[in-house]
Amino acid sequence: MRQLIKELKALLALLKAERPQRQTIPHSPMKQMLPGQQKLRAAVVGVGYLGRFHAEKYYYSPRADLVALVDPNSNYANELVRKTGAVLLKSVEELAALNIDCVSVATPTSTHYQVASYLLNKGINVLIEKPMTVTVEEGQKLCSLAESAGAILQVGHLERFNPAFREMKKVLTSPRFFEVRRIAPFKPRGHDVDVIRDLMIHDIDIVSHLVGEPITKIDAVGSPVLTKNIDIANARLEFKGGAVANISVSRAALKTERTLRVFQPDLYISLDFERKKLKIYQLSGNKTNNGFPDISVQEFHVDNRDALADEIDAFLDCIYTNKEPEVTASDGLRAVQLAEEINCLISAENHHLKAEIVTDHQRG
Repeated sequence: MRQLIKELKALLALLKAERPQRQTIPHSPMKQMLPGQQKLRAAVVGVGYLGRFHAEKYYYSPRADLVALVDPNSNYANELVRKTGAVLLKSVEELAALNIDCVSVATPTSTHYQVASYLLNKGINVLIEKPMTVTVEEGQKLCSLAESAGAILQVGHLERFNPAFREMKKVLTSPRFFEVRRIAPFKPRGHDVDVIRDLMIHDIDIVSHLVGEPITKIDAVGSPVLTKNIDIANARLEFKGGAVANISVSRAALKTERTLRVFQPDLYISLDFERKKLKIYQLSGNKTNNGFPDISVQEFHVDNRDALADEIDAFLDCIYTNKEPEVTASDGLRAVQLAEEINCLISAENHHLKAEIVTDHQRG
């Protein structure tokens, strides 16, 4: 009996030491490996709210082996280590010895450049969360580093992979006017940057991508509410060719809303990013009983795919095929440039208003 107990204890110890088995995938299936492909060794730097989801997608992907997590202070790290069997590291420099193929960078924006530049210099492919960097200069340097290293640099503008957005792109041909609204209650994360780089940058990227023309004029207003940075903002973007986008964002709202309405000569589209709902209003060619043009309404039942899983799948595709990412480093840089310009316009206007108030007070 003692010998049996001893053997059972040894077996239990062995089982505990083994790498956890993959569990049933709780989201839309990720792509399988093709013949001749090898699993890519993946890591995630920054295992906070967003980083933990990146880690889970790599873990469930048949084409990736989640090797390491890097975060000295994460509340999620130990749980993920138990679940995935990845090693937990304290610094990005420790990845150098692990032959890593690809890394998701989901650290605070203020550290993006430092982390991504180290990885790119090592020739490691990088998926970096939006915004790519805090400043335009940092973004330009990352673009140059990726090019010189021959590494993939994909920027995590996740809404590009939203299934409702992808369906909308199939029918959009000549957009003329966008009305975009992205608001949310305050959360104690992400406010190391202003709401323009935190939330509006999604929509800056989307409308710029859809219009495909340079911006000729920007008007913007905004204000701090709950932090020292700008927490609410509105920007009006005018594009070459005449298209216009009106974007409103807030991280001090009482509810969550992520909607886009877009008009072109023959139709009007209403898109709800959060609910993944798409409605298209179009002239039917008939007349109503009153003699007015009849409008048909189509509501699309969009496949409820996992946008982050698709984003990471696309990243892995780029590494295998060396093709250009769907959201390129240049796309990420363009969004940072526009965000910086909008921030400067709002900051200058607010400074001017403060100066006027002080002057009026002195006169009084």
